[in-house]
Amino acid sequence: MEELIRGGGVTINGVRAEIGARVGDEDVVRIGRRVLRRASAARRVRVLLYHKPEGEIVSRNDPQRRPSVFEHLPAIHGAKWLAVGRLDFNTCGLLVLTTSGELVNRLSHPRFEVEREYAVRIVGTLDEAQLQRLTQGMALADGSAAFESIADGGGEGSNHWYRVVVKEGRNRIVRRMFEALGLTVSRLMRVRYGLIALPPRVKRQQWLEIDTDEVGRILAWCGMSAPRPASRDEGERSRRKHRARRRP
Repeated sequence: MEELIRGGGVTINGVRAEIGARVGDEDVVRIGRRVLRRASAARRVRVLLYHKPEGEIVSRNDPQRRPSVFEHLPAIHGAKWLAVGRLDFNTCGLLVLTTSGELVNRLSHPRFEVEREYAVRIVGTLDEAQLQRLTQGMALADGSAAFESIADGGGEGSNHWYRVVVKEGRNRIVRRMFEALGLTVSRLMRVRYGLIALPPRVKRQQWLEIDTDEVGRILAWCGMSAPRPASRDEGERSRRKHRARRRP
């Protein structure tokens, strides 16, 4: 590209481009007679669901060289997968990834209070006093915390399950809340993030890319602009304009 620019083969709005020039969505960039086109930001948003197993980290770089979730994701050109929040090394379940930094912020920033739902396995059962502490608030080292809700998921002995919902992603918050009651979490699985649930058909270490309609629904739920397909009239106007440019 720099060689093309130096050689005078690139123009911005009909003016010869210089290295370092900035362009916006309304600028027309040409290489020779060819117009460079790019999709709108909304059209480029992609969302991927990954069923993370225990024993993988949500990071591309790890000094300990542990397995990474990014080793199992599909290749992507011109962008990269960004994780919406993290899951601990020993936590499994739903990991949402996207190409949109804005969507990551909308889903993970504390001020948006997006719900995260987990299936939690502990040894024993919770009594009424413990349930009350978990839902009304309890002190942790980094401040108070509370579950939005907690429901008994059944089981007995060392295989008793609960469903809990939190609205924040503080490090190990679910485990730490149970540990504050003297209880050990033997398994922790995220099953939902906001309106996105882990599909049963997506097994461990498998991924599923959400289709365009579902991405649009997620963007709208987050208050972001969903992609708007061009109408037939708009498409015809665009084709006529393109043909007119090519006429001698």
